Amino acid sequence: MANSKYEYVKSFEVQDEIMLPNIIVVRVDGRDFNRFSEVHEFEKPNDERALNLMNACAFAVLEEFPDIIFAYGFSDEYSFIFKKDTKFYQRRASKINSLVVSFFTSVYVTKWKEFSLQKDLMFHPSFKSRVICCATMEVLQTYILWRQRACHLENLFNTCFWKLIGCGKSQKEAKEMLEVVAQNYEKEKIICVDYFYLLFIIKSYVLNPSDRFCMFGLIFGHLSCGWEIPGY
Repeated sequence: MANSKYEYVKSFEVQDEIMLPNIIVVRVDGRDFNRFSEVHEFEKPNDERALNLMNACAFAVLEEFPDIIFAYGFSDEYSFIFKKDTKFYQRRASKINSLVVSFFTSVYVTKWKEFSLQKDLMFHPSFKSRVICCATMEVLQTYILWRQRACHLENLFNTCFWKLIGCGKSQKEAKEMLEVVAQNYEKEKIICVDYFYLLFIIKSYVLNPSDRFCMFGLIFGHLSCGWEIPGY
């Protein structure tokens, strides 16, 4: 189309260059992975093989794109951080975004059988992604802390949820029990339900004067095993 009468349509492309000194982060996240994990019978709350597959995909991305200097992930997501002064694809968000997520997805499919997952792929996995612009290192640090907190809370909920399922609770009952605990997060709360004590201890940590978050501690006490909750 070069030097033709149709070349003017190139001007319709969105100009989405991420200006310096913004730090570029791409977060890849599984699309409809709840259904994907059920169909492929992932172990709950965490399937080690599936997690290792995600890690292998992240390593492959790091090797393919040297401008990515750090990656952090959990469950079905991974965040990739580019070096601050990267010129990768002229820092165009759309190109960077599409390259990272498409490569990650292709590696996931390619390496599926390598990790001895029980079933052949019943349908194709897909990932969505987004670009995050962090204006400073402090913003980037806050972003990583946010994802770490999400990891902690998700693992906490899933561990409780599937532990209760394993003791005969229905998914609805387990979810309702955990929702009751979450509604009482402002104070220590002990809830006795059949075979379990669930103790959530709320601890607040100050990141800076305007930014606080809660970390939840949980102790299981199984009455039939004679376990006791320390301090109670």
